[in-house]
Amino acid sequence: MAKQNKTFVTEITPQNEDFSRWYLDVIKKADLMDYSPVRGCIVFKPEGYELWEACQRGLDQRFKATGHRNAYFPLFIPESFFEKEKEHVEGFNPELPWVTEAGGEKLEERLAIRPTSETMIGHMYAQWIHSYRDLPLLLNQWANVVRWEKRTLPFLRTSEFLWQEGHTAHATAEEAREETMKILDLYTDFVETELAIPVYRGQKTPSEKFAGAVDTYSIESMMKDGKAVQAGTSHYLGQNFAKGFDIKFLDKDNVLKHVFTTSWGVSTRLIGSLIMVHGDDRGLALPPRVAPTQIVIIPIGPQKERDRVVEHASGILKALQAAGLRVQMDAREDLSPGWKFNEYEMRGVPVRLEVGPRDIENGQVILVRRDTTEKIPVSQESLVETLPKLLDDIQNNMYETAKEFRDEHSYTADTLPELSEIIREKRGFVLAGWCGDDACEKAVKDECSATSRNIPFDPPQHMEHCVTCGKPAKHSVWFARAY
Repeated sequence: MAKQNKTFVTEITPQNEDFSRWYLDVIKKADLMDYSPVRGCIVFKPEGYELWEACQRGLDQRFKATGHRNAYFPLFIPESFFEKEKEHVEGFNPELPWVTEAGGEKLEERLAIRPTSETMIGHMYAQWIHSYRDLPLLLNQWANVVRWEKRTLPFLRTSEFLWQEGHTAHATAEEAREETMKILDLYTDFVETELAIPVYRGQKTPSEKFAGAVDTYSIESMMKDGKAVQAGTSHYLGQNFAKGFDIKFLDKDNVLKHVFTTSWGVSTRLIGSLIMVHGDDRGLALPPRVAPTQIVIIPIGPQKERDRVVEHASGILKALQAAGLRVQMDAREDLSPGWKFNEYEMRGVPVRLEVGPRDIENGQVILVRRDTTEKIPVSQESLVETLPKLLDDIQNNMYETAKEFRDEHSYTADTLPELSEIIREKRGFVLAGWCGDDACEKAVKDECSATSRNIPFDPPQHMEHCVTCGKPAKHSVWFARAY
């Protein structure tokens, strides 16, 4: 069995040796997904899909608490819809797959497989909205979308992925802008409090905003290799889509006006972020609030004591389940406790509970934290009271650890050579000044493959000069290489 333990550990490539390989090793070893026969598409296995279900629960609660309702719109979108908003179709056209035949016959009009739903929803809103009494209209959709990516990476960038997309319509620009920021706040709260991932909040530069939006805002997260993942976006669309699809309403002053719209979304790339932010060389490390299994009970001890220990552990299992904790027990006989310890550490279960004959006699159990590996003896009587507090402490510690890492790998640069050296040698986010010229922003990307992530609302420092041309800076911008 010792050989089995050793083999298990060496199947995961160390992060500092090859981070991308580590990521692929972990998601396969943890049984989160498998590759499908279609290029760029993955199969979500139960362990991976349950993480998405946790995201759905946490976000759906927040959406409904702020007045949004769920709906569903078609997967297929007529080509003519995309022509109604020129910037939108130009932005998405390279990624669009088209349906040209059905039932053995060529279609009169090509149908795009949904890359996002602004056009379809714009068409429907024009049918539904007539009066100020119909506003605001606050809808959300849980769906799959397709964008034919050239380079793919499971969870983070796939040709088909799962997401939610919110779409709202308002009587005034002020209401629509308020909605845009409300959702950004909602995303921030979910990602930081549930996923334990710290984010930088800010506005996208014009070249990076959503195709068809007036303004795009994002939350940006840092992975352990220093790269960025855009964890969520919220778009103020103004009247661009309203005019394209003729979405009008009769206002209180009896004047016909175009509505103001927003859209916003997060996707299954949150799962990839979760893995890359918290994982280590032992595998996954899952925050307790979204972990499918929060506690695993492992009976230990000699074979002759097995029945007594398993029966005792089963009583603990029932008590913890009755307390609302997500707990399971592994009483398999054909695997050693040591192998099980490695397995559940690799799967990221926040707490391991060990119980053996001596623990029964002492009226205690041993709790082992996944985040710190600390072993904690706890009386069985206080277990139901202790575990929720311990899970909260693990959740908070994982957030603080991730924030400390992010802050330690966030830098400033005054010149392009300095920024480029940091990106290549240190890796991480670099705050730099930007004059507002697209050419200066592009020069950064050309020099070191770093893109602007966002213009932070509260930058740690206000940069005085553009990192590229040296002119006075209009904005302080986060730059980083990104997934």
